[in-house]
Amino acid sequence: MAAAQVPQGGTGVAAADRPRGRVPRPRAGEFDFGTIRAELGLPVEFPTAALSEVERTVAQPVLDGVRADATGLPLVTVDPPGAKDLDQAVLVRRRARGYRVHYAIADVAAFVPPGGALDAEVRKRGQTLYLPDGNVPLHPTLLSEGAASLLPDQVRPAVLWTIDLDREGVPARVDVRRALVRSVARLDYDGVQRTLAQGTAHPSIELLPEVGRLRREQAVLRGAIELGLPEQQVESDGAGGWRLVLRPRLVVEEWNAEISLLTGMCAAEMMISAGVGVLRTVPDPEPETVAGLRRSAARLGVEWPEGKPPAAALAGLDPIRPEALAVHVAATRLLRGAGYTAFGDGAPAKSGHAGIGASYAHVTAPLRRLVDRYSAEVCLAVSSDREVPEWVREALAHLPSVMGGSDRVAGQVERACIAQAQAWALADRVGEEFPATVLRAANGVEGEVFVADPPVIARCVGDGFGEGQQVRVRLTAADADRRDVAFEVI
Repeated sequence: MAAAQVPQGGTGVAAADRPRGRVPRPRAGEFDFGTIRAELGLPVEFPTAALSEVERTVAQPVLDGVRADATGLPLVTVDPPGAKDLDQAVLVRRRARGYRVHYAIADVAAFVPPGGALDAEVRKRGQTLYLPDGNVPLHPTLLSEGAASLLPDQVRPAVLWTIDLDREGVPARVDVRRALVRSVARLDYDGVQRTLAQGTAHPSIELLPEVGRLRREQAVLRGAIELGLPEQQVESDGAGGWRLVLRPRLVVEEWNAEISLLTGMCAAEMMISAGVGVLRTVPDPEPETVAGLRRSAARLGVEWPEGKPPAAALAGLDPIRPEALAVHVAATRLLRGAGYTAFGDGAPAKSGHAGIGASYAHVTAPLRRLVDRYSAEVCLAVSSDREVPEWVREALAHLPSVMGGSDRVAGQVERACIAQAQAWALADRVGEEFPATVLRAANGVEGEVFVADPPVIARCVGDGFGEGQQVRVRLTAADADRRDVAFEVI
């Protein structure tokens, strides 16, 4: 399964005979994403030297220094179904005055020698890219889905975070060190959600709802601007074709994400206190931007009491409601200007992340994101009162541009895959009418609409329509070659 934006149907099958939202089985590769890979120049394979290096390091990883034996901790991984590149394993326990969170992160540095062939290649890639028909991995799968992945019943090198929380879910003590760990179970979101509802959750995460709710409450108090938008996905139908789905985020995903965010915030505080590191930053929205969003909410009939900050207002909205969905989409303008800030000689001038309401650093996904490996090394050095390794300091200055570039490519990939799939899905339905929700509108004549069946977001023109309205639209274009879909309000 690959997350993207809304993809769709195909040619050669009558609309009345085709399941809604499904791209039919491809003929001779007609419906693959190879054109997008070629257009964006995505890597096809790893250099021979990098693959040879991985084979050597997998056979003999670098495990020098003191490494705690934490194999007795019953850690578990919680990921999407079928995931193999398992970066994190978690264990939540109760303590006398709160909670203790153990969070093990794959220690990729044990397999990637600084300055080696693989190090050079991953610096070019920046992150794993996700396409519906297969990923472009940051690391060779021998490493990312094998030797470094926190697969169950395997002893693995890890960076182990231990975070004590008080009764309100606020960090009271943080420790990070290298360790050997062994996950006892590979869990997926759907299964965890089901067992939690049944009261049969795995003992290692039965406290996850308690801690997750407390952390969500803390997020609102911090002023975190979080958008509850469902995710558009293109996934395999199991028969050689594609299926379009709109997947709301499960509550267990939100709770699990809170553990990752908690770790990233603790990492950022360590870096800032030491005056060295790299942060993920998003500037606070300008007052006029917030005022504009408040006016949009008022036009849509969404109550937003005076003085209530955006975080609290958005947290109280159910994005399933059309008018609330439009507000959440409009709120994306509050989170513009994302970037990375590297520093090595004192606290940085920019350190906040408006989406989180605190300083934040990427440290929990090193198998899929380059910057996390370097951030982990900084935190390990700070925690043990050592100097940050020179190879890390040398790389810090370059990481913002590398990660910024890879973020742009990732965005291009996602948008292109969604646009392509939408055009495929609707190619033989031009002229049909659909119920839709207006997400954006400019001067009442052009904007963007959301069609639920199949789940599509596309441009639209009309006369006098406004955000949040329920309208009927007619499909006027679905060009697979141009990846273009367009509607008009009837």
